[in-house]
Amino acid sequence: MNTEDNKKLPILSVQSLHFSIGGTSILNGIECRIFEGETVGVIGPNGSGKTTFFNCLSGFCMPDAGEILFKGTKITDMPPHKRARLGIGRVFQNFGVFKEMTVIENVIVAIESREALWRSFFPWGTQNKRNRSEAYDFLEKVGLHEKAEEKTSSLSGGQMRLLEIIRALAFGADLFLLDEPTAGVSPKMKDDVAKLIRLLQEEDKTIMVIEHDLNFIEGFCERIMVIDVGRIVLDGEPDKVRRDPLLQKIYFGKDANEKTL
Repeated sequence: MNTEDNKKLPILSVQSLHFSIGGTSILNGIECRIFEGETVGVIGPNGSGKTTFFNCLSGFCMPDAGEILFKGTKITDMPPHKRARLGIGRVFQNFGVFKEMTVIENVIVAIESREALWRSFFPWGTQNKRNRSEAYDFLEKVGLHEKAEEKTSSLSGGQMRLLEIIRALAFGADLFLLDEPTAGVSPKMKDDVAKLIRLLQEEDKTIMVIEHDLNFIEGFCERIMVIDVGRIVLDGEPDKVRRDPLLQKIYFGKDANEKTL
């Protein structure tokens, strides 16, 4: 990860972000700056606006007001596919892989899409040896190379999660938005997800991860943001955030030493 001296300009800047549905406010003026190479945990109660925040960052929701800058470019009204091409990789709570394809085809699609987005709809006609070899190398990073020719539908939930994240890396993402990447996975796969996040850190990628397990994200996040009622109410180093009385108030009586939020 970058040193503080290298973090001069934010890769992502969010200013006064507002979003509502049917007259109900979901986001109420979110502001933050994320620097290149940072790993930032995002926590908060259910319904606090975390996923909606990620949806606005990735283009799946358009904010009512505010501004989003990525690498200095205004992306507030930009559709998802254009944000992806700029380098924003999104991993959803529900799996975003192509289950009818083989495991390696999923990665080949991402590789080909780096150069021509339309090819993602016609993967089989453009699979050459170079792309297949590169895809296999990506699968090796997460231990899925032995399942390269199997249908993606045969993978476990945790393996699909690893595949989804590695697809974003193959596509060329610089900012990874991981929405509860360990939801519904086994403890073993949870460790594998953590290892993959550390691999992304070694490649100096910027990561934002929504999680409910504070103990899990404390293992690799250098900064934690707490969202409540659509606002960032705490933002700082994990230990300082954990000790803040406001965190306990937000979670209504959770013991200060309890690790899972």
